[in-house]
Amino acid sequence: MTNGPRIQPHAIQEITTHTSTPDILANAQRDRERYGLDDVFIVDVDSHHSELASWPEIISYVEDPVLRDTAEQMMLHRPLAGKMALSSYDPGLALQDAGARIPHQSNLAEPIPPGDDHRDVELARRAMDAMSIDVQVVFPQPMLGIGLHPDPTIAVPLLKAYNRWFVEHILPKDPRIKSLIALPFEDPQACLETVHLYGDNPDVLGFMVTSQRHAGVHRNEYMRLYAELEERGLPLGFHAGPSWKDTMTSTMNRFLSVHAMSFVTCNMTHMTNWIINGLPERFPNLKVIWIESGLAWIPFMMQRLDHEYLMRQSEAPLLRQLPSDYIRQMYHTSQPLEVTDMKLLESTFTAMNAQDSLLYASDWPHWDFDLPSRIMNLPFLDRDAKLNILGGNARKLFGL
Repeated sequence: MTNGPRIQPHAIQEITTHTSTPDILANAQRDRERYGLDDVFIVDVDSHHSELASWPEIISYVEDPVLRDTAEQMMLHRPLAGKMALSSYDPGLALQDAGARIPHQSNLAEPIPPGDDHRDVELARRAMDAMSIDVQVVFPQPMLGIGLHPDPTIAVPLLKAYNRWFVEHILPKDPRIKSLIALPFEDPQACLETVHLYGDNPDVLGFMVTSQRHAGVHRNEYMRLYAELEERGLPLGFHAGPSWKDTMTSTMNRFLSVHAMSFVTCNMTHMTNWIINGLPERFPNLKVIWIESGLAWIPFMMQRLDHEYLMRQSEAPLLRQLPSDYIRQMYHTSQPLEVTDMKLLESTFTAMNAQDSLLYASDWPHWDFDLPSRIMNLPFLDRDAKLNILGGNARKLFGL
């Protein structure tokens, strides 16, 4: 037995909803020095704030007095609806917290000093500072499921209220915070009005379809919307989301299964309709972004759609290129980057021309977020390609 100092084990580290963002992102701060990220232009094309904490404020922006009063009475008399009145959010299935082991994403409850800016602005700043992000595109969280709301007469005014609140209270407070404004897709005329209302706002980089929905994106009533976006040079994003209520996912007994498949099939469905109905030919200058589905599905779609198209070209008469060629001209966000097989990942990057089309995304503060070092660590990319993906491609796409 030696007489040396006894080893004192470290206390078990625990992240709670009250842990500060810099502490949660301590590894990200170390990466800043390791990779010199402060000298790299980084655009995060997919991150989130927690709009539920501001729900009473958002409800106050509902224009219809009857609907607004309905929500206010719901919040008053049904406490469990206090942060989600009128929404289609299903709080009993909040399994993204992984058995409560990763709780921060659902409620960033860390202390914020008194100040003039909204709490979500300060939280976004802390995340951007920790990850050395120059521009961050911020989206809501539960509101991304608005496309599955059973009543469009509620969904449309609720999303319009959220957009007004977000543009007034969050966007103007920090020049690094930007957004793709969500479209009330159930109502094509309301979509056009949304573009007219916010299309000239310098903090609005484009618009987004909260794409977990059952509306066919190729329907004729959306053509005026696409033409308007193309004319204004504003990109259109499709942000996938999970749903346990679709025909196929309703057979699944684990959240892991739904999370693995639902995001991907969401974007696969809309992309198939987009390409096969010739929208890339009808709107050749409209830039399209596919958000939050990883990348592993893309080479599958390229090969599958090419194969089917070459056998049945009469069903897609507007196409002048192979489906894979159109996919290669689109933009995709990186998160969650599948890194279990680097050879497959490298082949995917090559197939989709990722060097010129891939956009870095953190998906902060979700449980599976990716730091900028995820891109810097890729062994098969040279430095120029990494810089393009981290910010160069976004700079060109959004004119930053």
